Amino acid sequence: MLPPIPKKKPKILKAHGDQRSDDYYWLRDDSRTNKEIIEYLEEENKYSENWFAEGKDYRNEIYGELLKSIPKEETSLKIKKNDFYYFSKIKSDEQYPVYFREKASSVEEILNINELSKDLDFYQISGISPSPNNEIIAFGEDINGRREYTIKFKNLQNDAIIIDELKNASGNISWGNNENIFYTVKDPETLISNKVYRHKLGESQDKDVLVFEEKDAEFNISISKSRTDKYLYINSSKTESNEIWLIELSRIFDQPKCVLSRSDKHLYYVEDTPDAFYALSNKDECINFSLLEFKEMDFGNYSNWKTILDHDHKVLLEDFICFPNFIFIDIREDGLPKILKLNINDFSKEFIEFPDPAYSCYISSNPDYEAKEFLYGYTSLRKPSTVFSLNLETNKKKEVWHSEVINFDENLYQTDRIKIKARDGTKVPNSLIYKKGIDLKTAPILVYGYGSYGSIIDASFRKTMIPLIDRGFIFCISHIRGGSEMGRQWYEDGKMLKKKNTFFDFIDSTKGLLLKNIGDEKNVFAFGGSAGGLLMGAIINYEPELYKGIISAVPFVDVLTTMSDESIPLTTFEYKEWGNPKFKEEYDYIKSYSPYDNIENKNYPTVFVTSSLFDSQVQYFEPAKYVPKLRENSISGNPILLKMNLIGGHAGKSGRLNALEESAQDNAFLLKLSET
Repeated sequence: MLPPIPKKKPKILKAHGDQRSDDYYWLRDDSRTNKEIIEYLEEENKYSENWFAEGKDYRNEIYGELLKSIPKEETSLKIKKNDFYYFSKIKSDEQYPVYFREKASSVEEILNINELSKDLDFYQISGISPSPNNEIIAFGEDINGRREYTIKFKNLQNDAIIIDELKNASGNISWGNNENIFYTVKDPETLISNKVYRHKLGESQDKDVLVFEEKDAEFNISISKSRTDKYLYINSSKTESNEIWLIELSRIFDQPKCVLSRSDKHLYYVEDTPDAFYALSNKDECINFSLLEFKEMDFGNYSNWKTILDHDHKVLLEDFICFPNFIFIDIREDGLPKILKLNINDFSKEFIEFPDPAYSCYISSNPDYEAKEFLYGYTSLRKPSTVFSLNLETNKKKEVWHSEVINFDENLYQTDRIKIKARDGTKVPNSLIYKKGIDLKTAPILVYGYGSYGSIIDASFRKTMIPLIDRGFIFCISHIRGGSEMGRQWYEDGKMLKKKNTFFDFIDSTKGLLLKNIGDEKNVFAFGGSAGGLLMGAIINYEPELYKGIISAVPFVDVLTTMSDESIPLTTFEYKEWGNPKFKEEYDYIKSYSPYDNIENKNYPTVFVTSSLFDSQVQYFEPAKYVPKLRENSISGNPILLKMNLIGGHAGKSGRLNALEESAQDNAFLLKLSET
């Protein structure tokens, strides 16, 4: 079967005296109804399906293995809220969870997502939020994958959905009291959350009160309730700056108060206690953040904030949570996470540390400031996630929950952490897992990377990788610059005008592993999604023959065109990540690496691109344009495939079983190539 060949309708794009021609710009249809475009995408899906169906097709086999790893019923961690324990259960043959609550051993079902999603192609909720008196739950409902939620309410007293509906919401909600709820609204064009409203139950949405509005299109709003239940936090943020406002929930009709006005390159995060406020702040060149204490009278006056944990260039302070006598802080040193327990009475310190060479630990859900125990999680590439409780009075810990994986024995697998020197001398950490006893030099290797937004990709357990690893693959996560694995400077050195470090770190890590006889140089694969899809597009432009196969999921590949168009959702919010093409220096730099603009006649590897028509983060037309252009320029003869979900969003189709099918498809792609 021959691949589809879409029409060419050249569009000339001009800026700064530079001219580009885009033959496939016409594939953009914001309404997503253009018949010619839909038919083209359907043809791409048929072409991909034909490729998978020819010869050995591993999809059903791997999907079956993934299903067998799921227990008959899984129960989530039980979280105490307002005297009830809330949790969910999901059966092995169900797409979605069912939510429950428990009190004094009495359990009741409160929301069945399988029933709500019946007859819908896509369904996702933003989580459930119980009212303070536990009589009502609120939840956001997305039925197409655009993350444009409708907030709905269910009365748990009579098991009925309340007539109130809040449209065009982000899904971010917080109760003010039993009658009033706060929620954020998105700009319909940019999809940036820019307004906070207060809704009174029983009234129509058009009577809702605008509480806060962000006028700067580079900032995005989020809201949350403080763990003391005293305040609503409003956080307006962009990549390098933010500003926090508070509303005292005993006075919900008051105007919000600003904690500290925004300033250039200042990020801060706040938590309140009955006696003081605490904040992580990177002000005054504390790039890895310091921890400070202040009072309400110090709002707006940073000079009065008192440092209680100094900045350290070798230690990143990531997150923190307060209890009456302790503060727990997520820290990161030499790329590895730890949890620091800080006694706020005598400032003594104690670390929670972990055994594996590469792993992830995290502060779990701890909604109650007055709780007598602290919950934290741990996972590694060979250990499914486990949550522990630490008793704050006795200092004893115990396991309270773990993710069950059927027929999995962690002792069969080896994990390693290896630093590889990049071309500029920087040592890049790489986390690996493989089955014990394999010949590393002849094993196929899959390298995964992201490297953007400061996001940390830790060495956590990935069940969907096990079928590959069991068949002899090495799986590697490359902790490249652009993330914050090695501290905030690691992020700064992989964004804006230093973005190419991200790509070179990945390429050099791949080559360095091969030089250490880790991986078969003829069977090297790479995988990345979203901004990681940009990474995939860049590395094959730089090194088209290093990799045998590439999985590029929802890839951000047309960087220059997208960042030049403010009408494309989320663009203005990301100027400080990628650059603003209005400025010639930033335009030129983006153009020098943007995958779509740098496709040339080269021996490209086999590439599998996946996307969704209703993706709100990376618009479908980027991968839809990228595939035909890459295909027509590739001189290798290797197939270039596109699988476009015609319903679904940035994370693909909704539902756990659908997600496993997509993972099985990715694995089948890699296995098929590894055997050719």
